[in-house]
Amino acid sequence: MNELFKSISKLKGVGEKRSLAYAKLRISTPYDLLYHLPRHYLDYTSPITIADAAFGEIAVLKLTIVSKFSPQHIRKGFSIYKAVATDGTDNITIVFYNTGYIFDTLNIGSEYCMSGKISGNIIKKEILSPHIIPADSKNLIRPVYRLTTGLTLSRITSDMQVAVDIFKREPFEWMPESILKDHSLMTLQDALPEIHFPSSMEKAAAARRRLAFDELLELQLGLSMYKKRSRSDSANKMREDTDITKFFEMLPFAMTNSQREAVDDICSDLAKSVPMNRLLQGDVGSGKTVVAAAACYFAIKNGFQAALMAPTEILAVQHYYTISKFLEPLGVKVDLLTGSVKSKERKSVIASAASGETGLLVGTHAIFQKDVEFLNLALVITDEQHRFGVTQRSMLAEKGGTPHKLVMSATPIPRTLALIIYGDLDISVLRELPGGRKPIETYAVTGKLRQRSYNFIKQQLSAGRQGYIVCPMIEENSGELQAAATYAEDIAQNAFSGYRVGLLHGKLSSKEKDAVMESFQKHEIDLLVCTTVVEVGIDVPNATVMLIENSDRFGLSQLHQLRGRVGRGKHQSYCILMTDHVTDESRQRLRLMSSTTDGFKIAEEDLKMRGPGDFFGQRQHGLPPLKIADLTKDMLLFEETKNLTREILEKDPELNLPEYRALRLEVLRLFALTAENGMN
Repeated sequence: MNELFKSISKLKGVGEKRSLAYAKLRISTPYDLLYHLPRHYLDYTSPITIADAAFGEIAVLKLTIVSKFSPQHIRKGFSIYKAVATDGTDNITIVFYNTGYIFDTLNIGSEYCMSGKISGNIIKKEILSPHIIPADSKNLIRPVYRLTTGLTLSRITSDMQVAVDIFKREPFEWMPESILKDHSLMTLQDALPEIHFPSSMEKAAAARRRLAFDELLELQLGLSMYKKRSRSDSANKMREDTDITKFFEMLPFAMTNSQREAVDDICSDLAKSVPMNRLLQGDVGSGKTVVAAAACYFAIKNGFQAALMAPTEILAVQHYYTISKFLEPLGVKVDLLTGSVKSKERKSVIASAASGETGLLVGTHAIFQKDVEFLNLALVITDEQHRFGVTQRSMLAEKGGTPHKLVMSATPIPRTLALIIYGDLDISVLRELPGGRKPIETYAVTGKLRQRSYNFIKQQLSAGRQGYIVCPMIEENSGELQAAATYAEDIAQNAFSGYRVGLLHGKLSSKEKDAVMESFQKHEIDLLVCTTVVEVGIDVPNATVMLIENSDRFGLSQLHQLRGRVGRGKHQSYCILMTDHVTDESRQRLRLMSSTTDGFKIAEEDLKMRGPGDFFGQRQHGLPPLKIADLTKDMLLFEETKNLTREILEKDPELNLPEYRALRLEVLRLFALTAENGMN
């Protein structure tokens, strides 16, 4: 088995240069290479006739070469190669561009299987740049891998065959035989060769099921073990009978049922001798902040301190002002610490936190810097956790030894995905909107209705309301996209010349952003042109209308987040989704946005359309990535492995029994690069 874990550069035919290309794919050993699975397959087992091949579609044909034409050298560096082939009934022209080496391998009278796009016309069909294998090839199902610069499909396929041959010589199996039998799983000895070089598509599917099962089981075992260990640590246990009635009485509104339930769940957790690990998930405007404030008050009434970390300065400031209104009348000192806080004030805030005078410290990443210390930090709240790196989150948690942790997210996450991303957390969901909130009316339009949309916005502004116009980018570098800076200047001089137009985007300094937002909140700005910097955390109840330009450029969940900046007050609010790029997909997406304001329903659809890998874009969530399993397709497998995880850990909590030792090593390997969830 040692050969599989040597450097990939030692694999026959690879060498140092190609190993650098493999490093881009995060492949450093032949073992890693074995888990670089095919994206899909070219299946030559069921060729169709030329007559049945549809224009514009990929077709698999079985053809005999009839003739070859001389190359056409169109210009320097560009040549076209053509050959004629037959399926015994009809002829088709094979066309290659700049690939004379493939053309040269074709022999007149020889039979080949080909896969390529069909072009031409009814009289003369063509197959363009097809993948070709001899018709008598032993393996008629060929893998297609994700590539990178320096690695071709044929090169990876060749190297993969070498790695598979090593595995066949030195096979291993870490799944207990009883599990293989009970869950009808293919052995690893069969699964890895079959996933790369399948003898049939049925065998490929069975191999994928085995490897997806492995991945989901490892992930859930690791998370469950981590959760158990974190729950076994001592924590700052609080008094369950702590009275926070005053908090509820001083609120200018009545909390919803789901808010009160969430507060009860959190307070119950805080009164336990193991650290709380809870996700508070709520749709846009569902009132997570007041729940967080109640949790902080509970902790502070018990003589402890709390900290709330937000990913942006705008959001941190928003939380600070909102929570201060709730807690300061109750005698709680709330401080703010961000990168913009001046040196003298910063020293004062740090000293207050260290002495225990500060009950709640709200801030950005500034609050986990080394010189920030707490006297008795017992509750750590992180907002939009997936926007932080795992190291940042753990650094804050370490300041309290083993504090209780509450994670808040306004990104509606399908519960299935939440179980993976926040698998070590208990979940509270706020599904109701606070009283008085009206559903936002949403309309999808094309640019033809721009003037009408502008007129509607003007009506809102003239009635004393405010509005947003969201653009997808800051500077002009793509003609068809609206650029925020240019756009703001244009409408300020023309369409909205009678109104106060502001501009907010990510390239402004923190100080500049704060100044713009303060002006908008004070109604010194009527219409704010902005980028997605407003996606999270801006709360201006007087803003009732939002126009989102080029709305097809945004994911559904992001559109929903943006839309949530309006509808936060007592007035009816509106969102206009504008696009000139109308496709069937964009029409389907915008129709959904117009038909519902339920963020969870939107999130489920977003997950289906984009898949779990892209749901958060490039944001970190601190867990090993799912390379094989797909939560949109593998939920039955997820449930199967979840139940098995429970059975295994009830029997052997640390996976120390001989039958589970190899399984334990796989779990350790999967979590090795994930600092927060490391199992060391």
